[in-house]
This record gives sequence, structure tokens and C-alpha cells, in this order.
Amino acid sequence: MKFKSLSLALASTIAFTSTAYAQTEIQWWHAFTGRLGDLLAEQVEQFNTSQDDYTIVASHKGNYSETLNAGIAAFRAGEQPHILMVFEVGTATMMAAGGAIKPVYEVMAEGGAAFDSDGYMGAVKGYYTTTEGDMLSLPYNSSTPVLYVNRNAFADAGLDPDTDLSTWQNVDAALTALKEGGSTCPLTTAWQSWVHLENMSAYHNVPFATKDNGFAGLDTELAFNGPVQVQHVQMMGDWAADGRFIYAGRRNEGGANFRAGECALFTESSAGYAGVKAEAQFDFEIRPLPYWDGVDGAPQNTIIGGSSLWVLSGHESEEYKGVSEFLSFLSTSDIQSKWHQNTGYLPITIAAAEQTKAEGFYDENPGTEIAGMQMTANAPTPNSKGLRLGSFDQIRGIIDEELEAVWAGDKTAQAALDSAVERGNVLLRRFEQANQ
Repeated sequence: MKFKSLSLALASTIAFTSTAYAQTEIQWWHAFTGRLGDLLAEQVEQFNTSQDDYTIVASHKGNYSETLNAGIAAFRAGEQPHILMVFEVGTATMMAAGGAIKPVYEVMAEGGAAFDSDGYMGAVKGYYTTTEGDMLSLPYNSSTPVLYVNRNAFADAGLDPDTDLSTWQNVDAALTALKEGGSTCPLTTAWQSWVHLENMSAYHNVPFATKDNGFAGLDTELAFNGPVQVQHVQMMGDWAADGRFIYAGRRNEGGANFRAGECALFTESSAGYAGVKAEAQFDFEIRPLPYWDGVDGAPQNTIIGGSSLWVLSGHESEEYKGVSEFLSFLSTSDIQSKWHQNTGYLPITIAAAEQTKAEGFYDENPGTEIAGMQMTANAPTPNSKGLRLGSFDQIRGIIDEELEAVWAGDKTAQAALDSAVERGNVLLRRFEQANQ
């Protein structure tokens, strides 16, 4: 009897202990692998071990497009995660989702977690806020394009590595010299639409679309077939025709070529810094994105890429409290400054940027401050605040097709961009009609 009583008491104690220490599970679906996936997992582990109430479970769901589609499908099936990583071009889609999302400003207010929207960098948070300034999603990994320079490749081609590359006119001359000096890949790029149309438009303060690039209404129309964009794309087409620009793919396929030392110049996200620093066996540096000299107002400011974290509806209040605690943790200065320094992504808070500077990181790693400087050089205009366009992932696919026709010599820049605008506007009208 004593043994039986002891067993029952022990079982009761174990059951009570398990209940008392049961943690609320928070599901986070994301799109990161490799080094970025490792750093994300490190953040999750740090949060999970810092408290006993919540457990973040991070799950990779494919690339950005695949992760967004997985989240939409899961919501329709009633199996949605609490947090969904969505790339910046999915912002309009998420805003139109209505009852599928729970705005971050509401989550933070109800959860009671530390949250001061004024502490976030204006150039970053503006992309994800309402016209009233309320934050709909939390910026997570925000980047902007820069120019990476392989200094060894310049020297090998007999060109001064310190050549002024601030304008596209100067880049044109450098590409010619590099080609003549024996370079087989003077220039390559990642994310061609984002860098060479979306950011190029903002940097020159010309519209990518009407209605403030979509911020002012769903009845927006594409406008990236203007003179500045046509000039830029046609010049790149000319470079492609004679081997001065080597096209490697729609995403970041060109990154492998640059990191291997094959290419002299590379236009890519500031977040490419982590990979270049880890793999490059040559002397490299980061320069500002070039601009076309003679365009009034240029350079203005570049815009962000990357993703933000959206909170999905349909969960319990205690779970949302955990979400608010985790988002607050991700926004702390220590976490953000480390993320910024390890990846090349922008710090999302002013405090993290100041901490990074105070720690001497920019002095020790020249060029890593350029992305932030580009983003904040001038107050954003309606043309340079960002893009908020429905079905933009599909529109990017159209743009990629048309740009590839230019690189192949099958279309002029004007014909290709006119076609992309016409085809893209069809999708915008469908999106407008579906969300009226």
C-alpha cells in the first residue's frame, strides 16, 4: 500500500509539474536557409531559453513565393501559423487579406510588450504602415541594393580599383576597359527587376506606377516605361550584346559567379555582404548604387527589399501575447545590431544603428554603412517611398520575361517595357476588382 500511495503521489507531482511548466507553442513559417537560416535559428533558440512561457517553432517553407503561398493555403485550411514571413512585394496582398491578418500594432498593444513605433527607422517602417502610421507587420530583414566591386579583377584588367563608379556613365566606361583588359564577366546582377527597375526608378525619383506607386489606391497603373527606365535598360541590353553584362538568372544566381571571383562588378542586396565576406577569396568593397548623371533629382533614395513578419488571425489571446513578446525581443537593440552586422540587412531600429556605430563596426568594415546612408540620404518622395502593388510577384515574373528578351537581343528596351506595363496592368485590374 505504501508503494502504491508513493506511486500515485509521484504521478500526481509529475502531472502537476508538467502542467505548470507547459509552454505555449508559437509557429513561425519562414523562407530562410543557409547562413541566414542558421542566424534565424540562433535568434529562436535565444528567445526560447530566455523565458519559460513560450516556445517558438520555426519552419522553413521554401523560397519567398512558396512561403507566401503556403501561408495562404494553410489559412484556407484553418491550419495557419501564428507568424508568416512575407517578402515586401506581398505587402499589398496581405493588406487585402482583411480578416486573415491581425495587425502588429494591435498584437503589441493587447500583449503589453514593449513597442514604440517611433523607434523604428522611418525608411523601413513606412513600407509596412497604414497612411495613419500604424504598423501592420514587423520589418524583419530589410535590405537595399548596392554595388560590390572585385578590386582584384580591376587590377588584373589594368584598371585602377579606385575608379569612380558613382554614375552609370562611369560604369559604362569601366565595363569597356574591363572587357578590353580580358574580363569575361565585367558585370552581373541579382534580382534584376528589384535593382534595375524598382530601385532605379526610386533612386531617380521617377514613378514606377501611378497613385504614389500604389500607396494611394488600388486603381494604380504601371509607369516604368518612361525615358529614364528605357535608357537604363537599353544600355544594359547593349552591354549584354557585347559581353560587358553577363545575365545569370532572375534571383541571385549571379552571386555565385561574383563570390567565385569571376565577375568584376555585381549589383545585389546589401544582405549579400554575409555571403561575399564568407566566400570571397579576393579583395572586395561595397560602393553606392550608381545613378545616371543628368537626371534631375538623382540620386534620391533607394527602397527596401526583404521581408516583414505578419501575424495571422484565428489564434488564442495567450498565443498572441507570446507573439508580442517574441516580436519585441526581435526588435531589441542587441538582437538587431547583431543581425545587421552579421547579414548586411539594415537595422530596423534607430537604437540598433547607433549601437552598431558606437561599437566601431562601420570603422572596421568600410562600406557596410552605405545601405543605410542610401536609404536615409533624402526624405522619401511619393516616387521613392516604396511599392504597394497587388499581384506584384506575378508582375515581377512578367518583367523578368521582358528583360530577358532585351538581354537576348530579341526586343528593344522600349518595346519590352511597354509590353511589361501592358501585361502587368491586366493583373492590377484583376486585383482591384477582387478587392473592391
